[in-house]
Amino acid sequence: MQATSYTYDSETRSGSVLLDDGTPVEFGSAAFDAGGLRLLRPGQRVRIETEGEGAARRITLVTLQTF
Repeated sequence: MQATSYTYDSETRSGSVLLDDGTPVEFGSAAFDAGGLRLLRPGQRVRIETEGEGAARRITLVTLQTF
């Protein structure tokens, strides 16, 4: 699934993304670390993997979108 980076805190390595429908979804340091990234800037296009549905949905991986 694709999303757009919305917030990122380099100290906690956590933040949030906006799904294409505008829904914000937060991610923790484990999802950020799983993607092997060092930095994330607001507005960057990212690829995410999620688990669960609705309010229980959580991001398990954040990485840069490549074409």
